[in-house]
Amino acid sequence: MSPQPDPRNDIDGDVYVTPRHLAAATLTGDPALVPLLDLGWDLQYDPLGNVYMHAPDRRVSLGYLPEGQDDGLWRINAYKDPFDPPTWGVCFNDRCPTEFVAAFTTALAGAYEQGPDAYLARPVAGNDDHDPFLAVVPLLQREWQIDRSRWGAFVVQSPEGLAGLQFTTGRLDPETELTTREARWQLWAGTSIDRPAWYATASTDTPVALLTAVTQCVSDPAPLPRWRQDTYSYIEGMAQLTPILPPSPPAPTPLDIQRATSRRPAALPATSVPRWSTTSRPALPGPRR
Repeated sequence: MSPQPDPRNDIDGDVYVTPRHLAAATLTGDPALVPLLDLGWDLQYDPLGNVYMHAPDRRVSLGYLPEGQDDGLWRINAYKDPFDPPTWGVCFNDRCPTEFVAAFTTALAGAYEQGPDAYLARPVAGNDDHDPFLAVVPLLQREWQIDRSRWGAFVVQSPEGLAGLQFTTGRLDPETELTTREARWQLWAGTSIDRPAWYATASTDTPVALLTAVTQCVSDPAPLPRWRQDTYSYIEGMAQLTPILPPSPPAPTPLDIQRATSRRPAALPATSVPRWSTTSRPALPGPRR
């Protein structure tokens, strides 16, 4: 028996991807850079095309690294002192949906405007504003489920099981957190955390408000727009694709009809309309054929 054709193969052009965590990264990282550019952060390039941004006080830096040494496309670090090791670090890999990175940089821009007490705020268990659990709340409110199968970690998974957030308990090496996926926080999509379709990591002291901005964006039920050819092969057969159709013209309102009527030319007076009558001059004979 021949396999049935997949109706998604007939979809072309722009599509909406549901759930949004199964969307691919966009082709440009500009949306995630704009919130920091708007604050006047310094922007530099290297000969390979990697982008580096630095806050005016040099306490926060961002690297957009399409030609980096690994798949860590986005690396964002914060420092108590520019010459000290990073206080916290975040990484988004090259397939992470760009909207999730933009959610982080937007929150970071807001925190930076508030000052070091905001963008260097350490998570503190039991604190009303900085408890790490606050970053998990948006997921639980949108029906993500607690997975108790992992020892030494707190894990929540999306309703269909194709995304998850892991909070690792116990002591972690600070340098390892900044350079590998063995970080306090790990967010991923796919069928397995060990071979994720995309992932993002955050070290222990990453401010809770910045993490919460990401979990709110990831769990948002609204779909993400993508080009169909860049999406379907990303996570084969798992995402729901809906064509983005051009909007239909709106129905005319009574005011539209009135305006259209008023623009019509006035009817010619009856005396100017040629009419046949017995007094009309007979038509001239035409040429014979």
